[in-house]
Amino acid sequence: MQKKRWLLYSILLIAAVGITLCVLFPGFFADIWWFKSLGYETYFWLRLLYRYIVFTAATLIFFLFFFFNFWTASKSAGSETGRSRSFLLKPKIYIPFSILLSVPMAFPITTKWEQALLCVFGQNSGIYDPVYGKDISYYLFSFPVHSLVQKEILAAFSFLFLILTITYWFRSRSSADRRFSAGAKIHLTLLMLLIFLIQAYGYRLQQIALLYIDRNQPAFFGPGTMEMEFFLPLIWGSLSLFTATGLSFILLINTRKGLKAFFIFGFCFLLTLAIRESPILRKLAEDTVRSDNIVKEKPFIANSIAGTSAAFGLDRIKIADYPANQSLHIKNSDKIVENIPLWDKALLKEVYTQQQGIRPFYAFTGIDTDRYIINNAYRQVYIAVRELNLDGLPESQRGWLDIHLRYSHGYAAVMRPAAITGEKPPTDFIQDGILTSAGEFEIRQPRVYYGLSKAYTYTLVPNTIGETEPSDKDSDKKIHYAGQGGVPFSSLFRKLLFALYFKDERLFFIQQQIGENTRILFRQNITEQIQRITPFFVLDRNPYPVISEEGIFWVQDAYTVSDRYPLAEPYKGRFNYIRNSVKIVVNAYNGKIDYYIAAPDDPIIRAYGRIYPGLLKPLEDMPSEIRSHLRYPQDLFEIQMNMYARYHQKDAENFFRNTDLWDFAETAPEKSSYLTLPRHDSDQPEFVLSAAMKPAISADSLSAFVFAGCDKERYGEITVFQFSKEKQVPGISRINSLIEGNPDIAQELLLSEKSGGKVKRGSMIILPIEGIILYIQPVYVTMPEEPSIPRLKHVIVGTRDSAAVAGSVEEALQKLGIGIEKPR
Repeated sequence: MQKKRWLLYSILLIAAVGITLCVLFPGFFADIWWFKSLGYETYFWLRLLYRYIVFTAATLIFFLFFFFNFWTASKSAGSETGRSRSFLLKPKIYIPFSILLSVPMAFPITTKWEQALLCVFGQNSGIYDPVYGKDISYYLFSFPVHSLVQKEILAAFSFLFLILTITYWFRSRSSADRRFSAGAKIHLTLLMLLIFLIQAYGYRLQQIALLYIDRNQPAFFGPGTMEMEFFLPLIWGSLSLFTATGLSFILLINTRKGLKAFFIFGFCFLLTLAIRESPILRKLAEDTVRSDNIVKEKPFIANSIAGTSAAFGLDRIKIADYPANQSLHIKNSDKIVENIPLWDKALLKEVYTQQQGIRPFYAFTGIDTDRYIINNAYRQVYIAVRELNLDGLPESQRGWLDIHLRYSHGYAAVMRPAAITGEKPPTDFIQDGILTSAGEFEIRQPRVYYGLSKAYTYTLVPNTIGETEPSDKDSDKKIHYAGQGGVPFSSLFRKLLFALYFKDERLFFIQQQIGENTRILFRQNITEQIQRITPFFVLDRNPYPVISEEGIFWVQDAYTVSDRYPLAEPYKGRFNYIRNSVKIVVNAYNGKIDYYIAAPDDPIIRAYGRIYPGLLKPLEDMPSEIRSHLRYPQDLFEIQMNMYARYHQKDAENFFRNTDLWDFAETAPEKSSYLTLPRHDSDQPEFVLSAAMKPAISADSLSAFVFAGCDKERYGEITVFQFSKEKQVPGISRINSLIEGNPDIAQELLLSEKSGGKVKRGSMIILPIEGIILYIQPVYVTMPEEPSIPRLKHVIVGTRDSAAVAGSVEEALQKLGIGIEKPR
């Protein structure tokens, strides 16, 4: 009877503890189920385990350190006669005290647990810095951890030394001679020696930290003559003199000898510190360096240029002169002209919303550009995914069942060719989201449950009331989700947990509207989803859709970054190393996520691959339908060009004087754009990310045009075509002046205004094609009738010294006398 009672009490206790944990930590259980639904359950537990391993290891090391020293002091006290044992040196006191001290000491290391793992799992990169000859991986992985650990260990030893010194002093008061015992002297001496050695290593780390000094900016980043010929020897001197001072001090307190040596070494050590911190002596050193500044700084500027170029991938950029075309004839221009992206994305989104929104509960979260083979032709297109927009519902249709069961997903996409001009009606390759398009492009699974919309909270599907989607332009139908996304929602326990997690009691009481197969979909915003799984990646701001016959997929570029690359200038003070190491693919229907390694030579992604086996897949495993639509990320390209605007100056003297500083040409709203251009080694079109660069001090001319390859054969190849300085290529401001001063263009635009239209000139597109530089500017006209949809009415095309307006690019080229040779 007694045993049964204890068994019952045990069961009740376990149940009470379990319920308490569920109430306090519902998010933990939601995470477990969510990660499992995505196939990352092992990764979830491994990541959690790593965190506690680092915390436990750090805490245990500090505990053993404190415990061993208190135990040593306790044994020393117990073995000596005539002395009383200190209160602190009793086991029941110093064991919990050691635990109490070890936790806060371990906490800073625990907060950097992932950096500690990188230090353990990181491998050599095979690249070495030119100053100390260390592998780059040391700076990316080891140096940050060594700096943190050195400070923590120094603090632990110093605190322990203080506590034990006070403890031994109180013990000495109870002895007849009132002196420290021999054991106490040995113990404190060893601690003091270790403190000096730890601080000496801190000076060594200060030498490494010189590689990140920014005192020489804006001239250049990193150490210069003053740091390497003045401060570096002073740090060596500080290290040596500090060590000598410490050893002489230890000798002095143990033997009563060496007072003179201690004072000499101590004085010299303090003198080196004073010299390092003295503004007068620093000014004297700076004046000495400046006496022949460029000559002395050249090798250090070269190191800075090389370091920054390597850190941002600028050392891989190819440079070529842009060939001038004297004939003014363009071969195979139809492949290029039909792919010019003439629509501003903000205006096109407005057009899509009015023409292709279909229902008020759908919206387009953004417009992207891509290339597809359509009807056997290489075509640049605009794509927009039709996503859920609950704000578009009338108030009467915003009930709980409507939001979480009935209106559950977006539907299909719109795909339009890049260059639709004049009075031509748009020929959409995918339209209305209803199966077949003019381009015969079909999507077997057009439903979008995961995307960029902020409307998603959680969704219960399939359900008995059905999910609403359009069957044609005028009527809706009910469908039922058949995917494997989300977490099964059938058990009472899960209802309770999710009700607590979402703070919504209706999730617990819902009964009639759900069935055995119902799943709860949450974290449906793909950015939130990815950040929850891999918070250590920096995400590109613009994930983009890929349309395949199977369905709709999202591609998210992700970066590995660091602020510890040696001799590299940080980008806007944030990081000084970046790689587009990962391409992430998300299935818009079931939320399945796959990570693919895009930069296998990146030491950081290699380390993460070892830390989390099975998380990252080789790029070759990506489905070919998706891989053919990968593109060079715009964020990375613009970061690289921001840095290259100065670091293209490879000569140290030119770099120092900024004789050829660049900036982006003013092609607002975007600094760079995706274009389809002919390959320079063939007449085949190529999808590229491009940007025009101008002199930083002038907008009247262009300095270069930059391309980053996006197609598989030349993906990631960045080429800079430099323009001749003898024959300047006009910049945006000169072309705008040319256009505004052209009476024919002014007359044509005036006619559109007189007819009641609102005229808006779009962004300038700079198109280098077969040696000719074309400046193309679309002109949109919005008529006052309802609906007021902007139309691409005119196209202005300019060259070096002339401009024309017409209904299409081809007509404008003909007006300019530029011949077009179409393929036979």
